Amino acid sequence: MHGLIDKFRNITAVFTFGTLLVAAPVSALADPVRIAFGDIATVESLHLLVAFERAKEAGVDLQVTYLKSEDIAAQAVVGGQADIGVGGPYSLIQKVKAPVRMFLQLSQLRFYPVVNSEFYKDWKDLDGQEIAVHSRGSGTEAIMRLMADTHGIKYSNFSYVPGAEVRTGALLQGNVKATIVDSSGKRILEDKAPGKFVFLPLGDVSATDEALFANTAFLEKNPEDVAKLVEAILSTWRDIAADPKSIVALREKYNLLPDATSDMVADIEPYFTEAAALGLPVNGGGADAAKDDFEFYTISGALEGKAEELKVEDFWALGPLDTAIAKLGTK
Repeated sequence: MHGLIDKFRNITAVFTFGTLLVAAPVSALADPVRIAFGDIATVESLHLLVAFERAKEAGVDLQVTYLKSEDIAAQAVVGGQADIGVGGPYSLIQKVKAPVRMFLQLSQLRFYPVVNSEFYKDWKDLDGQEIAVHSRGSGTEAIMRLMADTHGIKYSNFSYVPGAEVRTGALLQGNVKATIVDSSGKRILEDKAPGKFVFLPLGDVSATDEALFANTAFLEKNPEDVAKLVEAILSTWRDIAADPKSIVALREKYNLLPDATSDMVADIEPYFTEAAALGLPVNGGGADAAKDDFEFYTISGALEGKAEELKVEDFWALGPLDTAIAKLGTK
C-alpha cells in the first residue's frame, strides 16, 4: 500500500486508474473541489448526485470523477489528485497514518448476503468458497469477514466487484455464486428469479457504509465550500426522508442517470421509500456514528485495538458537521 501511495503522489495532472482521464492544467485544478467516487453512478447514489447539484447551485464548483474502487478513490485523496473521497477509510487512516478524516456519514450498512441456492444454502456452505464484495476495506467486506468469524468459516478468496447492481447482475448471469447486495438488488433477485437465491441471516449491524472524507489540510483551507456541501447533502437527505417520492422529480430536474434502464427507473421510488423507512443519516453521523463504527470494525478486523480506546478525533473532523447542524438544526 505504501508503494501505491508514493506512486499516486507523483501524479499531478492526470488520473490513470484503469481508465485514463485527462485533467486540466494544474493551475486550473486549484479552484474546483475534486471528488473521487469509488463506484459507478446508480440508483443507490442518486440522492448524492442530487446533493452535488444543489451544492453547485450554492456556488461550489464540483468536479466528480468515478473510479473503479473505494481504495483507489482513497489513494487519490491521500496523493492529492482529489480533495474529497467517498468511502470509509478507517483502515487506511489507522494503518497508513494517512492525513485524512471523515466529516459526514452518507449511509449506514444496509446489505443482504445472498447465495445461489443451487450451490449453497447457509453460512456453513460458504466454508472454503469464494465470495464477491464491493472493494477492499469496504463495509461489504467487513460484514462478510464478521459473518465468517461468527459462523466459524473461512472463505477461499475475496473477489472485488464494485457496485451492488453489478454484483446483482453477476448473480443472475451465474458468474457469481455468493455475494452481498443492497435492497435494490434484493428486490431484483426476488422478482427475476424467485426461489433461486437464499438471503443469509445477518443480525443487527450498525456501522457506516459510506462517508465523505478529505485531507485535513483541505478541510482547514476550504471551510466555506465544505460547509455548503455538507448542508446540501443534509438538506437532500431530510427532503427525501420526508417525501421519498420527491427523488423522482429531482432526478428529472437535474437530468441525472440519463442512461438508466427502465428497470432502474422503476426501482428509484421503491428503493428510496425503503431507505427512508430504514432511516437515512439525516444528522450526518458524527461522534455517535464513529463510536458505533469502532465497535463494528474492530470486531470485523478492519480496525485494530479495543473500540473503547479509539479516539473519534483520530478518524473524524467534526467541525464541518457541527457547523451545519448549528445552522440547520437536528432532525
